[in-house]
Amino acid sequence: MEKLTQARRAVKSLDEILREPFSTIVRDAAIQRFEFSSEIAWKAARQWLAVEESIEVNHPRGCYRELFRIGRIDETLSLKLLELIEDRNRTSHAYLEALAQAVFERIPNHLQTLQSLLRTLEHKS
Repeated sequence: MEKLTQARRAVKSLDEILREPFSTIVRDAAIQRFEFSSEIAWKAARQWLAVEESIEVNHPRGCYRELFRIGRIDETLSLKLLELIEDRNRTSHAYLEALAQAVFERIPNHLQTLQSLLRTLEHKS
């Protein structure tokens, strides 16, 4: 699936920037990579649902709820993905220094969440 391949690349890019020494430039780049990683990851999940389960969903929350409903992800991952969405939505206010720093500090956990989601989508059931 094309979206899954794109998501893998985006998440790898996010992982790479998080390995760089901290600076505001690295922080801002990490936030931007987090934005596009989370965007393509939910679209990969949406594509998976459409292809594998014939379920159409048009927004991230609904997508993750459907994955939970059908048992593809557990409650813990589901809740982490919903938290990820909240931080993704906060990034539109990343010009606020304190908010940008707070989101940045949570990105390593979100990276693990995205990696878990992708592993789940890649695994054949």
